[in-house]
Amino acid sequence: MPVILVTNDDGVSSAGIHALAAALAPLGDITVVAPTQEASAIGHALTLRRPLRIERHQPNVYAVDGTPTDCVNLGVEIILKQKPALVVSGVNKGYNLGDDVTYSGTVAGAMEGALLGIPAIAVSLRRTAEYDFTFAADAAATVARAVLAGAWPARTFLNLNLNTGQPKGFRVTTQARRNHVTKIATRTDPRGQHYYWIEEALDEWHPSGGRSDYEAVVEGYVSVTPLQADLTDYEALNRLEALLAVSS
Repeated sequence: MPVILVTNDDGVSSAGIHALAAALAPLGDITVVAPTQEASAIGHALTLRRPLRIERHQPNVYAVDGTPTDCVNLGVEIILKQKPALVVSGVNKGYNLGDDVTYSGTVAGAMEGALLGIPAIAVSLRRTAEYDFTFAADAAATVARAVLAGAWPARTFLNLNLNTGQPKGFRVTTQARRNHVTKIATRTDPRGQHYYWIEEALDEWHPSGGRSDYEAVVEGYVSVTPLQADLTDYEALNRLEALLAVSS
């Protein structure tokens, strides 16, 4: 059976990762490698300035005191000692839509798999007071089965997002765009020193004819967005060359 590496950014004790591992179990041999503690919004960080430790929690479940990116690398090189057939990251507690993929540790786990030449999937569920990961885990398994069955473009990975409840189906989507304004709240501790909380002051999504990930989940579909780590703006290349030619 194919080897599947499962990670997340909510930590090894999150119910979401174990629901995901259980849903994927019929597809292959599952190994979970996840952060010891929650590492949300840590992006694609790689730990370089301190040693990392691996703790075995139970058979085929390991915790790493680092980031999701660390987990994928240690999972491949140290624990599995081979490239798995698939990396799946999640199920995250909260959407990872549009521009937020750049902050997401969940998405970063899948991205690291893609950079290592491994097909990869990230899956996230709308934030709620109580979580039922069943539909998200089943959706991830459906997509994983399709990915394992066919050839996959190099360095491309999939970002899945779901609303709560039974989804209407799957929709292939683009990243949404929004007006993002950050608010920083300044507070004072008992010793009179300032400290700060970063908050969202505005979260206004742009319509895009029903094709975006945000629109898909609002309408009750599983959003499936193909992503790449390549951030090059290819449309700007010729314009930039012309500008530099004029200025040189």
